Amino acid sequence: MEWTVKELAERAGISGRALRHYHRIGLLQPDRVGSNGYRYYGPDSVARLQRILLLRDTGMALTEIAAVLNAQETPNAEIEALQTHLEQLDTDRQTLERRIAAVQHTLTMRREGREPRMDVMLQGFNDGYEAEVVERWGRDAFEASNQWWHGKSVREQSAWKTDTEALLARWRELQEAGHEPDSTAAQVQATAHVNWFAQIPGTPTHAGDREKSTAMVLGVADQYESNPDFHLTFGSEAAARFAANALRNHMRRLPEHPWL
Repeated sequence: MEWTVKELAERAGISGRALRHYHRIGLLQPDRVGSNGYRYYGPDSVARLQRILLLRDTGMALTEIAAVLNAQETPNAEIEALQTHLEQLDTDRQTLERRIAAVQHTLTMRREGREPRMDVMLQGFNDGYEAEVVERWGRDAFEASNQWWHGKSVREQSAWKTDTEALLARWRELQEAGHEPDSTAAQVQATAHVNWFAQIPGTPTHAGDREKSTAMVLGVADQYESNPDFHLTFGSEAAARFAANALRNHMRRLPEHPWL
């Protein structure tokens, strides 16, 4: 039995144009081409089309599908390709979840009559925060930090967030334990916090600019103290104020104890 392009397209639920495109790119060859120029498809090509459609439904690109189907010498080629594609889908899912969270944050703030303040540093410079980053730190800062963040794997992004949560939790621990902002423990934590800033490309601390770094850290400290969103981030207003004062103390000590 053989089917023409029209017949196969109707049974497969795709267009004849798609079948002809698959032929042109070498993805699906007809079993034969008649003297009249018609393409005819038999059991072998239909079986290959079945696999193409299954892989296409996963979102895999046609070039990737062709590589899988043509790699006859590698028995596990399809499994490996699907695994790679699954990892990409997981990355896409993580990106979508971050965007949903950002929109939910904005919506919640609007409903409460509050101005949304995207905590750019703590969220890893997501694309959704581009306008605020550019406004505060400039276009170069956004581009550098954005490339740095999206260059990380999902596992690396998760590890960064875990480290950030631990950094913030430590501030609350110190505050609740009764430490003063200028205590040794608080200043050790302030050093860790500034070093955390320095890991992010595009920030003055990463560039080693002492004057701009001081202005940035003091500006962020003011935000920690005055912005209710940061109070939530630190777990309490008291912890956020404690961190702000400790960072101010740290920056005042820089002439004696340079960190750049």
